[in-house]
Amino acid sequence: MLKILIAIDGSECSLDAVHHALKLVEKGLQAQFVLANVQEPASLYELVTSRDTDLIAAASVEAAQDLMAPALALLQQAGQECTTEVGIGDPANTLIDIIEDTGCDLVLIAARGQGAIASALLGSVSQELAHSSPVPVTIVHPIDAELAPDEDVDSADATA
Repeated sequence: MLKILIAIDGSECSLDAVHHALKLVEKGLQAQFVLANVQEPASLYELVTSRDTDLIAAASVEAAQDLMAPALALLQQAGQECTTEVGIGDPANTLIDIIEDTGCDLVLIAARGQGAIASALLGSVSQELAHSSPVPVTIVHPIDAELAPDEDVDSADATA
């Protein structure tokens, strides 16, 4: 059975990857899912002002679990087997570590839609992951909300 990592950053866009996974399940795919969230490392200020680094780590894990909760609920409602993983560090490199540690066969990650200039300047986790991942990566683009699911794209273009 395939093991699929779904990267979740807490945005509505990241739920697109979960919806895509559920569409694949509806079409007969049998898989186990790993939801993964990567938190930023503690800042220097946090490290200097906090006396308890365990408290900082616990807060990061709690924040990650909160961000993954909607995605986890969607998968559980669909009766899908799912685990969660939390990493701390650079998102793409940490996701690669999680992929390797959990033995995932495939990655689903949502596109953020930053545009070419913003992606070139800021980079993109999905692009970096697509280039560096040891397993195939599917970048899920959002569905155009203006088109109904059953509406034919060609007929929509002809009337425009």
